[in-house]
Amino acid sequence: MRRLSFFFLFLFSFLTGMAQNKNLDGVIAVVAGSPILESELEAKRQQSKQDSTPFNRCTALEDLLYQKLLLAQAKKDSIEVSDEQVEDELDRRLNIYIRQLGSVEKFEAFYGKSTSKFKEEFKDELREVMQVQKMQAKITEGITVSPAEIKAFYEAIPKDSIELINAQIEVGHIVKNPKINPELKKYAKDKIAGLRDDIIAGRKDFATAAIINSMDPGSAPQGGMYKGILRGAFVPEFDAVAFRMKEKEVSEVFETHFGYHILMVESIRGEEIDVRHILITPQPSPEDLLKAKAFLDSVATLIKKDSISLSEAASRFSDDEETKHNGGLIANPYTGSTKFEMDQLSQIDPSLVFTIDNLKTGETSAPSITQTREGQAYQIMFVKSRTEPHRANLKQDYQHIQDETLAQKKQKATNDWIKKKVTGTYVRIGDEYKTCKFDNHWVN
Repeated sequence: MRRLSFFFLFLFSFLTGMAQNKNLDGVIAVVAGSPILESELEAKRQQSKQDSTPFNRCTALEDLLYQKLLLAQAKKDSIEVSDEQVEDELDRRLNIYIRQLGSVEKFEAFYGKSTSKFKEEFKDELREVMQVQKMQAKITEGITVSPAEIKAFYEAIPKDSIELINAQIEVGHIVKNPKINPELKKYAKDKIAGLRDDIIAGRKDFATAAIINSMDPGSAPQGGMYKGILRGAFVPEFDAVAFRMKEKEVSEVFETHFGYHILMVESIRGEEIDVRHILITPQPSPEDLLKAKAFLDSVATLIKKDSISLSEAASRFSDDEETKHNGGLIANPYTGSTKFEMDQLSQIDPSLVFTIDNLKTGETSAPSITQTREGQAYQIMFVKSRTEPHRANLKQDYQHIQDETLAQKKQKATNDWIKKKVTGTYVRIGDEYKTCKFDNHWVN
């Protein structure tokens, strides 16, 4: 059995069926009274096409058989998913699709129904998907691997079959946000408070004020407009204000780490809103920035003198909360690890490649300007490790080999579970798929 992304597959299946509006409802298999439809297999084929990955109908069907078996056992074991959990996950995933399509209007036009209607129709299906996820986790919970198992796994791989690892690099940074002069913070707050007064008094139009004044690049050109916002799409402080307001009401000034805000809700449609927004971010003075640069120069000097390690310097001095507790290392969003292939790094930020190109391992760059969520800041970059293309080995790739060892052990536990459960579960597979060579014996 392959490792699955159950939620994404199920959501893609549901959306594909809506978008294509086809009646692909032929039953191709049944597990514990739950049918597998031709449309579900078609959704997997479409997903493979979108991902540019090979599609095998037998492999795809076996994945679906496993899902249905998990669902049957989850219901038997009374595995529950709360309404709140379903709502939170649905909002999160719906926001992803809305952002991909560009707006709520485009989403609703594409699928032919409102987001609230979509959520209502999909809620039960999503609950089942989350039950399946919980059931899968239950099967493999508590499974670990020892160093001896990892070594045995690696040594059992034929030498000519050991995975080829591409050149990889680990990079990190230490970020220093300038300490903004209190007078400049007061100036920013007074400016947005003045805009609010003018809007309430009718001297200024909110949309026009946003275009001219807002420092939010995502909404300013559209008159500050964000359409189809669901709870959780923005920072908590924003949600706390936006979702308690009435239509056309202008908020008080409130603060987030981005700066000072005001907003006005244009319309409310069930659980989603259209909102206009103005952001004024306090700007550091040249002196504030120079102080941040000078601070990082002193940190770099300590590192070069071996007075402090890179990881300790990041932990003590960096203002980047996402990396400071990980030794300053930047996480690879594609893998979750701290190792990048160079093409992955260039896709994230081409300027990073230029900055680190001539850095030696353990060496820091000169301080340079960067843009953080809070505005302009200075950073120093460093390279923790570089590896050339090589066959995987225990010294350089221990974590990777450990992950593969654990995955194999969990797969065996899953296969054993399937073998045990299938003996007491009704499974029927359509004649056109009986010639498939499955990994497991689905019909006894």
